[in-house]
Amino acid sequence: MTTLVTGATGFVGAAVARRLLAGGHDVRALVRAGADRRNLDGLAVDIALGDLTDRNSLDRAAKGCEALFHVAADYRIWCPNPAIMMRVNVEGTANVMAAAGAAGVGRIVHTSSVAALGLGGDGTPADEDTPSTERDKIGPYKRSKFLAEQAVIRMVETDRLPAVVVNPSTPIGPRDIKPTPTGRIVVDAAAGRMPAYVETGLNVVHVDDVAAGHVLAFEHGAIGRRYILGGENLSLREILAAVAGLVGRPPPRLRLPHGAVMPVAYAAEAWARLTGREPMVTVDGVRMARKPMFYSSERARRELGYGPRPASEALADAVTWFTANGYC
Repeated sequence: MTTLVTGATGFVGAAVARRLLAGGHDVRALVRAGADRRNLDGLAVDIALGDLTDRNSLDRAAKGCEALFHVAADYRIWCPNPAIMMRVNVEGTANVMAAAGAAGVGRIVHTSSVAALGLGGDGTPADEDTPSTERDKIGPYKRSKFLAEQAVIRMVETDRLPAVVVNPSTPIGPRDIKPTPTGRIVVDAAAGRMPAYVETGLNVVHVDDVAAGHVLAFEHGAIGRRYILGGENLSLREILAAVAGLVGRPPPRLRLPHGAVMPVAYAAEAWARLTGREPMVTVDGVRMARKPMFYSSERARRELGYGPRPASEALADAVTWFTANGYC
């Protein structure tokens, strides 16, 4: 089966591509010109040059494919021009879905995010049916993922697009080459560069379990249905303590109130606009931290047979990989 994977050079996309190759798929990877291809080193994939904003390149990439995993996204907590993120994540998703439909692709998995879902009001884990609106979304990334998912669901309803939606939580593990915003937290904690923290809650999952969940959704998921691919709900304090224990450092003990950090975030963003360097702390990041981002993967467990490993293993694999590759 020829299977197109967008975002295959990225953290989650590369894990999905590896899982598909292990399952016997012929993987065609959509790759932007000039993209970092280290995550594809040694993999027997067919490279299709293209871009989510270039419909002609997507038509060429999708031609002859029987399946599509749309994993590509612009994932940043802060960006100087949100319109670019919206174009890639929302318009790009519509473009790749339209190209897949025109090519007659028979089965699609769209990688959304828990960012597109609602949150439990009292810290209770949210699920796929927790109410959510665009107005609830903090920052352009969450808004873009919400709107992209809505576009896919509309195409399922109006165009009979054969798509299943998966909502990964917070993937952690090897080959986070960028690294992702969460990967940077792990790197800084492992390197002893995080003396203080702002408390929040995250659902931590091994990136390879997320990849396995994609394949399970492809094989068993219902068209138009959403599946959270998560792992274990942990406070940031617990995550930092676990990383510190892995490298033999004391965990950070200074917990800062959200209000005290907000002026620092505004200043960091102002400096970032002058220098072009991404800020270490952002206004949207502080706003998001006010509510624990806890989720339940019970639907995926029940309907797909999804079974993620403990979060401690994800953190250990991430620290091992970051250390071996010089990030720490």
